[in-house]
Amino acid sequence: MRLDDERQSSNVEDMRGRSGGIGAGGLSLGAVVLALAGSLFFGIDPGVILGLLQGNPTVAQAPVSESGQPPQNPPTDPKGVLVSRVLASTEDAWTGIFSAAGSRYQPPKLVLFTGSFPTACGAGQAAAGPFYCPGDRKVYIDLRFYELMRDRFKVSGDFAQAYVIAHEVGHHVQNLLGITDQMDSRRGRVSPEAYNALSVRLELQADCFAGVWANHTEQSKHFLDPGDVDGALKAATAIGDDTLQQQTQGRVVPDSFTHGTSAQRVRWLRQGLETGDVKSCDTFKAREL
Repeated sequence: MRLDDERQSSNVEDMRGRSGGIGAGGLSLGAVVLALAGSLFFGIDPGVILGLLQGNPTVAQAPVSESGQPPQNPPTDPKGVLVSRVLASTEDAWTGIFSAAGSRYQPPKLVLFTGSFPTACGAGQAAAGPFYCPGDRKVYIDLRFYELMRDRFKVSGDFAQAYVIAHEVGHHVQNLLGITDQMDSRRGRVSPEAYNALSVRLELQADCFAGVWANHTEQSKHFLDPGDVDGALKAATAIGDDTLQQQTQGRVVPDSFTHGTSAQRVRWLRQGLETGDVKSCDTFKAREL
């Protein structure tokens, strides 16, 4: 993937080393995987699991500048610079897509943190993986997640890492389009099984939106190298519900799926990649996922 000559986004807040709570060296990789599995498959707040493992650490308040806003600290390390450039590329792609539809794109902020961090959606935990919070319109990531991808899931490469960011930005796009609100309105009105099924469609649409970003960015910047797409598809395969459940609990429970199977995630990421069309990503109307 070639983004070395591209700009960095001004919407990155680098809070690493200042987030408090669970420190960078406080947990083993195994503990992080345990908490991740618990949060994904058993409905357990990863903060509860990590609290038990570390003695209930507290979460520090997010630092602010004299203006009352989080301090802007552009990352300078290679991983930080990479995700900043990826975020900038999503801004360019989605600005163009929204503009073509007669609308204005409002980009999210990307917060880099370590361990745990206060968000509008509660305490963000590194063990839960990257996530998007609709309440403050921010994407949160502890970049050590990429080490988990490499060591646990055998997935690496810049484009695979970019896919992770693009997927979370896809959730931001859903928020802007009102899809997130529609989803929230169903909570408590349908059975847990039905809501999980809707969650799968929401996540697969975010995968498709990530593919739409890649399609438009490739057309404008020609940033992909041979093998990049295969790396992203491998990442989508590695984090499918069925694959993760089999690895962590030795069995697959389809009724508890929240993100989709490996095959489904690959299919919808590829759908966005090949079409570059937001309308092709309507997973909620699809008869088959």
